[in-house]
Amino acid sequence: NIGLINSLSVYAQTNEYGFLETPYRRVRDGVVTDEINYLSAIEEGNFVIAQANSNLDEDGRFIEDLVTCRSKGESSLFSRDQVDYMDVSTQQVVSVGASLIPFLEHDDANRALMGANMQRQAVPTLRADKPLVGTGMERAVAVDSGVTSVAKRGGTVQYVDASRIVIKVNEDEMHPGEAGIDIYNLTKYTRSNQNTCINQ
Repeated sequence: NIGLINSLSVYAQTNEYGFLETPYRRVRDGVVTDEINYLSAIEEGNFVIAQANSNLDEDGRFIEDLVTCRSKGESSLFSRDQVDYMDVSTQQVVSVGASLIPFLEHDDANRALMGANMQRQAVPTLRADKPLVGTGMERAVAVDSGVTSVAKRGGTVQYVDASRIVIKVNEDEMHPGEAGIDIYNLTKYTRSNQNTCINQ
């Protein structure tokens, strides 16, 4: 054991055969469309893929005639009409842990690696506060952590104890004929698959 850890990158998913895929926006005749295709590492080598930070006009067309792209594992300049796909985000090449590091592109690679690894060992604070400098991924991480409870509708908290939260729903979000009360039962001291404690 030498400490090598594999983490899924942001937006990655497994396909029906168990291969990892990542999303790309389809480009037709130099215009970036909203069509999303998932490609594996083997498939993406056959296409010319532009970076997510390429400059576009209002119609989604590449502004520059020559666009920095990657194809067959090499990075080079291609004309905008040769581009097949475009990255959906500049963050899709890093993991969730690395995506929480502000200005990651200015970090030395070794320091970024150590920062991402040490985030995994962080102890939660008693009174959490939002960071002064964020990357935009903080909400997604907090929601997906399973520790926080997220309200389905807006309203006023009427009752709280260790096991549940009762919320009186705003009138404009209520359905006709319902009581207008949302009850959230919290997960208390539940065993996870890794034999750790899940507690909200």
